[in-house]
Amino acid sequence: MSDFIGNPLFASGGITIFEVMNELAKKHNALNLGQGAPDTDGPADIRQAAADAIRTHSNQYPPLMGIPALLEAVADHNKRFYGLDIDPKREVMVAVGATEALADVILGLVAPGDEVVLIEPLYDSYLPIVKLAGGIPKLVRVTPPHWELPREELAAAFSDKTKLLLINSPMNPCSKVFSDDELQFIADLLIKHDAYALCDEVYEHLVFDGRKHRPLMTFPGMRDRCVRIGSAGKTFSLTGWKVGYITACPKLMEPIAKAHQFLIFTVPPGLQYGVAYGLNKDDSYFSGFTAEMQAKRDFLMKGLKEVGFDVLESQGTYFITCDFRPLGFDGDDVAFCQHMIETAGVVAIPVSAFYQKGDVRHFVRFCFCKREEMMIEAIARMKKAFSRA
Repeated sequence: MSDFIGNPLFASGGITIFEVMNELAKKHNALNLGQGAPDTDGPADIRQAAADAIRTHSNQYPPLMGIPALLEAVADHNKRFYGLDIDPKREVMVAVGATEALADVILGLVAPGDEVVLIEPLYDSYLPIVKLAGGIPKLVRVTPPHWELPREELAAAFSDKTKLLLINSPMNPCSKVFSDDELQFIADLLIKHDAYALCDEVYEHLVFDGRKHRPLMTFPGMRDRCVRIGSAGKTFSLTGWKVGYITACPKLMEPIAKAHQFLIFTVPPGLQYGVAYGLNKDDSYFSGFTAEMQAKRDFLMKGLKEVGFDVLESQGTYFITCDFRPLGFDGDDVAFCQHMIETAGVVAIPVSAFYQKGDVRHFVRFCFCKREEMMIEAIARMKKAFSRA
């Protein structure tokens, strides 16, 4: 009998870089500017709405697709911000966070042998789920410092076997917001090859400097070709709730929902009521949230420049990518992150972890959705550690 027990797909993948860095942070009592999670809870009124719902509403299984209040709130949100007319009963589904939503979509739509185009850098769950579904990944990459979409390479990745393109905009970790021109190019490819798009848009309300998020679903011919994923964890700084939502036409939603029913089935009802309340908040919440995060971005960018990093543009999300070579460190990004934890007591994420070849070796990612006093301390520690005085 073999000593190995388990699925080799997962066994060969190791532990996610986020968990590795989190464990190192604990070991060295380091300030964690790596993990993409706020260090304070989201709005008190949203949390209170969820608490009230747990006390006053049923806590038994809610409907498979989600409670009506949240389905309607997601549909209204699509209309209010993007002009999309969505049927809440047939075109919206609630998932246990965006990660489960991604799994629902990929497992529901991708058959063994289907090709799936992915744009690196990749959020860590994309590739394992595609492989689990039997899909054949076709990787195209954007790279620092400018993160330009390589149009010829992207077009070459499509074929008559392409089922799905997975696009993340605003994009983790590189903070790229795809332009209208880039999105139109992608839309044209989808139509040409009769393919679909899975649009990971969890950072939809974190777009800075006057930019506006425009879902691919709003482009001509894309309404029935796109699946759009949003996240209460990102929009309301409630990552532990793990509430995500999917918008898709009925033809696509049917297989997605069938995958969902056998993965999770449903989502805690009290949290759904809380998210419904949040999505119904007026526009001032969303604009204020964006402005607050932009201010945090500006604060951390300034500090990182003072430390000596070459700081790249951050158009959206809550991440900043930096080139550490100006600091004079002789090593790759993994070694640099370990060195910074041990000498400065600050955690970042090596950007090479988001690429399959791991050859983008001089860049690290910081997260700025943190308390200002934490960022002040982290900047001070890094200045001390990397001072050339």
